[in-house]
Parts: sequence; structure tokens; C-alpha cells
Amino acid sequence: MAKNKKYFVLMEGGADTSQVFASAQPRGAALKAASRGKIDIRLRERGTKRIHVFTGERKQVPKPANGPDWLPDMVWKANVKKQGIEHQD
Repeated sequence: MAKNKKYFVLMEGGADTSQVFASAQPRGAALKAASRGKIDIRLRERGTKRIHVFTGERKQVPKPANGPDWLPDMVWKANVKKQGIEHQD
């Protein structure tokens, strides 16, 4: 059975943006947003009134030892920390 995908809309300034991330868990969507350089991440889960709030960062780190040849020597690694869930009215 395939994992159920959920869709998370990135919010900025209290309004939805056009960026939508698909992931089974909110953390996966937040990692995708963080890898694009977002710091204050607010993801509205489609079909619910939940807004998942994360703080994110990305750092440049050396590529993994088993990384493919085409991968550059330094790669971006994302990290997120969940701050909580808010509910829309």
C-alpha cells in the first residue's frame, strides 16, 4: 500500500503562497521548505484548519563519502525544529 501524501501550503505574512509541498508528514514538507532557504516556516495542511509552525536552517556541509561523482564537494543540508500547531478560525 502506498503512503498517503498530504499537501502543505507555505504561508508568509499570514497568507498562502503559491508554494505547495507534498509529504506524508509535516516535517518532510518543512525540510523541503528549509532546503530552499526558508527560516520561519508556517505550513497550512490542506483540508484541515491546522498550521504547522517550524523554524528551519540550512548549512553547507561536505558531500557524503558515498555521494555520486556529479554531486558538488559542498552540499546544503536542511534542519527543522517544530514549534507547534496553530488552528485557523
